[in-house]
Amino acid sequence: MHTMPEGLPLRNVLSLPAAGSAVRTAREVTEQVLTQWGISPRHPSADAALLILGELVTNSVRHAADHCPNLTVIHTAGPGTLAFGVHDRHPYQPALHGAVAHTPGSGLAMVTELTLGLGGTAVVRPDSDGGGKSIWITLPL
Repeated sequence: MHTMPEGLPLRNVLSLPAAGSAVRTAREVTEQVLTQWGISPRHPSADAALLILGELVTNSVRHAADHCPNLTVIHTAGPGTLAFGVHDRHPYQPALHGAVAHTPGSGLAMVTELTLGLGGTAVVRPDSDGGGKSIWITLPL
């Protein structure tokens, strides 16, 4: 269900209700996790990660709350890499890279542009049953 990037030894999983408070909680927990893992809040990827994560959680709350009462945030990291995913059970799988061309200025376009601008990757991974997805962001450290 939450297919993670391979080979990253650090991991944290956070389940949240699909409600407006999830955005703030996800950001706060992410800041704590990054600090515990020795990733400076001043690192360029740290600020970007918080911004991107906030947008992805906001989208899950807005669009998936009717399909599932909860969402999951997964953080992983290893040497030189930070990855995080937001999982919900809404079956719609947005085209992240198409968002830049088709909906410039949208939240997903911002997510994609910021991720790629930092040399990272953005991918949508469907659940095996097709009933949900995880959006994974990988950023260099």
